[in-house]
Amino acid sequence: MGKTAIVYHSSHHGNTKKLVDAIAQGHDVTLIDASAQKQADLGQYDLVGFASGVYGGRFHRNVLDFARNNLPEGKRVFFLCTYGGRANTKSIAAVVKEKSAVVAGEFGCRGYDTFGPFKLVGGIAKGHPDKTDLENARRFFKGLCQ
Repeated sequence: MGKTAIVYHSSHHGNTKKLVDAIAQGHDVTLIDASAQKQADLGQYDLVGFASGVYGGRFHRNVLDFARNNLPEGKRVFFLCTYGGRANTKSIAAVVKEKSAVVAGEFGCRGYDTFGPFKLVGGIAKGHPDKTDLENARRFFKGLCQ
């Protein structure tokens, strides 16, 4: 397996950070917080992941901007998302398509969500991502590396 970087944004409940930490555990993975770091040389990585919660049907702007500004042409990429409603990777897929990237796969799982009207009912998908979600994410990543 070559070098891997995962560019992520995680806020509110830390759902996406739980996912990327689970994947990175035991692997040579560089984690890049797109909220804290606006630039990085992704050319040195064989595989680049983009991870975000789904906000209004889109990846977080910080991850989209990071990909737009830092992803080299033709990279092998993958997507990770957490969501209260449903998975949606169209926004990041459009950005990496502009860079002629090769999408190796995508993984999504439910994440605790208290945004907007969900706050009124105490949130949805409580307890997620759970142990099973994290194990499925690890299995997904392992499959990408074979």
